[in-house]
Amino acid sequence: MNIALSSIRQCLDGGVPAAIATCSTDGSPNVSYVSEVHFVDSQHVALSYQFFNKTRTNILGNPTAEALVIDPESGIQFRLFLHYMRTETTGPIFESMRVKLAGIAAHTGMASVFRLLGSDIYQVIDIELVGDERRDTLPGPVNRLPELRRCSEILSGCRDLESLLKALLAGLESELSIPHSILFLHDEVGKKLYLIGSNGYSTSGIGSEIPLGLGIVGLCAIERTPIRLTHIAEEYRYSSAIRDSAIESGIPVEIETTIPMPGLDEPGSQLAVPVVAGDQLLGVLFVESALDGAFSYDAEDILVTVANHFATAMIILDRGRSADESISPARNMTLRGRRPLRVRYFSSNASIFLGNDYLIKGVAGSILWKLLREYTQSGRNQFTNREIRLDPDILLPAISENLEARLVLLKRRLQERSNDIAIVAVSRGKFRLDVSRPLSLETVDPT
Repeated sequence: MNIALSSIRQCLDGGVPAAIATCSTDGSPNVSYVSEVHFVDSQHVALSYQFFNKTRTNILGNPTAEALVIDPESGIQFRLFLHYMRTETTGPIFESMRVKLAGIAAHTGMASVFRLLGSDIYQVIDIELVGDERRDTLPGPVNRLPELRRCSEILSGCRDLESLLKALLAGLESELSIPHSILFLHDEVGKKLYLIGSNGYSTSGIGSEIPLGLGIVGLCAIERTPIRLTHIAEEYRYSSAIRDSAIESGIPVEIETTIPMPGLDEPGSQLAVPVVAGDQLLGVLFVESALDGAFSYDAEDILVTVANHFATAMIILDRGRSADESISPARNMTLRGRRPLRVRYFSSNASIFLGNDYLIKGVAGSILWKLLREYTQSGRNQFTNREIRLDPDILLPAISENLEARLVLLKRRLQERSNDIAIVAVSRGKFRLDVSRPLSLETVDPT
């Protein structure tokens, strides 16, 4: 091919719908539009098979097709000469396309209707520039390796999990010009994701939770596959049209919830990538922009690489945790002159309320309750990570307990929600509970 398929990947992002021309065995032509031509590799693309329509009927009888794709910035058009090879219903290509389609559908409750039946794989025989436009007017490839290197160096310089979390989100903005980002970690006990850090929003959302499988973040976690929505306004309209048609046809449509706050009111682009180490899901990195087409194939590649580096660093820091087993002596404290702070612990889900305000639940709630009980019973205010791990009342998973992450979550929630209780790092493997007000602890058992 005179034009490399990889050099026109920006034309395959769905910024402008592609036209697909096919011909039946009796010579009747047909032209239809698809939202995206999926880049597979340097010689292949894939089209989604969602319905048995005229295009699919034609290619099953006559496997030759042409696609017209358009660069969304310059308007330059390219004609792809295609040969249909096969339809895949399993495997990485199918899963990548299916999950993206499901991500679009999740915004409007179309998960059960708006679904992929197969990925039609085509070999790209040739690529032709359409019209008199010059190919060299297209912007050349941008070398983003320096940005990736700087992000990598920032992460490599971190010595604890909290600084690693801050460096990740700050580096996305300073080095990759991505100002809106959220990091979710995987809670294996609750089978959900919890928000541990965000950047660029008016509210942090620390402690927010997303069930696995819900929205593009939950789907990304389940499938461990990046999901990139490049033109959400268009995809909303497309999905909504299908949804309206389904309702008119009497097909039941379940309305699902979307990604909880924080988040942009009107995002143009969103990208979720899994944070994975080996076969272990650690979380999901989510970024978004108000601009359409903000995240290209290259941006996806970089974010996946950064997420992989973060996951590796997180595992290394966890394995290098201190083995210090010493327990600090009791510290008797008498706090006078202030009304006691009522702390309620609901044992059914390990949730904690400070006064009437909800603070945290789950494993993090169990940890805080242990600390508060120890403090009120003996006055002790210094603890080790190891004793938390060994406490049978704290239901940490046997594999990937992520204790440090839960302590960071708890610390940040207390910083946002309480002026009376704080967790402060003392040294590696040790931390201190600071309390500036008398406590009144109350356990609420389920009835």
